Amino acid sequence: MVGQGAEELDFDYSTAVAQRALVRMAEFQVPPTPINFAVWFHYGLGTLTDLKRAIDILIGNKRKFDVATMRDLFSTYIDSSPTDQTMANNVSQQLMSVMTDAKSFLTAAIVDNRTQMRAIGEVAGRAEAGADPKLLIGSLVKELSKATARAAKLETNFVETTQELDTIRDSLSKAEERAKTDTLTGLPNRRALEEFFRSAQMAAMENGEPLSLLLIDIDHFKKFNDNFGHGVGDQVLRLTAKVLRDRVRERDLPARYGGEELIAVLPGADLATCEAAAERIRRAICECKITRRSTGEVLPGITVSIGVGQFQPGESMAALIERCDRALYRAKAAGRNRVLTEIVPEGEFAVG
Repeated sequence: MVGQGAEELDFDYSTAVAQRALVRMAEFQVPPTPINFAVWFHYGLGTLTDLKRAIDILIGNKRKFDVATMRDLFSTYIDSSPTDQTMANNVSQQLMSVMTDAKSFLTAAIVDNRTQMRAIGEVAGRAEAGADPKLLIGSLVKELSKATARAAKLETNFVETTQELDTIRDSLSKAEERAKTDTLTGLPNRRALEEFFRSAQMAAMENGEPLSLLLIDIDHFKKFNDNFGHGVGDQVLRLTAKVLRDRVRERDLPARYGGEELIAVLPGADLATCEAAAERIRRAICECKITRRSTGEVLPGITVSIGVGQFQPGESMAALIERCDRALYRAKAAGRNRVLTEIVPEGEFAVG
């Protein structure tokens, strides 16, 4: 991934970009490691527009390009996961088939038009030679009827092609939606989370707005599975996901992070705002009750522990989640069923 696109550059241009990258690294006192060089080489190329914008923002904010920042830039913008190549190949094949058919329709139409023009030219020639007008009219009507039939057939073919394109577009849209949705909870999945966070991250740095994240873990989730079965465990997870979805704003993104952990990204929310939202979610979950339909038994109440953190400019999603996870761990250690925020080291402040 490090050299993606670089092999297509000519020697002179590659050398010039590399020299500029080394100059910039020296300017900002960035050690010339392979990862650091890859980041600044791609910055010099300018092909990864999100990476260039992120670095320009960091330069404008006079941020230091330390080890953590460089690692986050590399993991976020260069060493990212590829798109679903299988889906892309399938759609490409379908589109190629449609375009081949359309080309065939047009080629046939062009040939038919030329044939029609020749036939009409022959009728005109016979008229000049003094042929019987009734015969000429009959011949002309016959050719025009053929042209009308060919035009109707061509129109039908293109209507069918348009419908096929609509079907491909709809299936692609549904496939993309499925690829970004967790099947159990119906929440966005990790893939959707990463895409949303990257956009929110960029907007936060450009606009100077806060961005926060809350990480939810269901307390004693294993006991639900062990004591009542995985069906009940799934029901607990779906119910918790519904509460999360209902308690965040439209601009926020709730998602399933993995296992019994849920997550929400809150653009424009500082640490205090996110903490208050997390507390509302925690209380709402506490009020939920699950009854077994087969026996009428009311199951133990559901509680969650939540860790909250605020984005630092240039920080990766993984780094922010790690800080939230530490807060979540402290909430667990403190007795569960509570919300705790990140601990910011003395002398450092959450930017927002």
